[in-house]
Amino acid sequence: MSEAEHKYEVDLSWKKDRIGTLRSNELEQEIEVATPPQFPGGVEGIWSPEHLFTSSVSSCFMTTFIAIAEYSKLEFKELDVNATAKVGKVDGKFEVTEIILRPQLVIADEKRSDKALRILEKAEKACLISRSVSTEILLNPDIQVIA
Repeated sequence: MSEAEHKYEVDLSWKKDRIGTLRSNELEQEIEVATPPQFPGGVEGIWSPEHLFTSSVSSCFMTTFIAIAEYSKLEFKELDVNATAKVGKVDGKFEVTEIILRPQLVIADEKRSDKALRILEKAEKACLISRSVSTEILLNPDIQVIA
């Protein structure tokens, strides 16, 4: 495999009803997945494809931000990212219509606020998951300065 190509393999085994187990030979943990409770036969308290999709976007945003911040020498104290996916019908079929990312970034130097905002915006645009999906990604950042 070339440096420009990466592969990520997962295996899914149906367990019962609308529940399955997701695993990868590359990872130790397994994840139970199910239809979300908003759909017929859905199960509460188990990660759904919608949760995993939303978390893919938010975790890619986080890792991309960290890489750009390191490269740009932006020091920060905390980063928390809330993400909300909206599901609606388009042409009579359900799809994720948008994901709203609400990163809360804590920095120590107020003079770095503009730079921090630029890096947050750049991370959203550079995230490979966001660029790979047709869902609209909205960024609503909150930058706090705490010395």
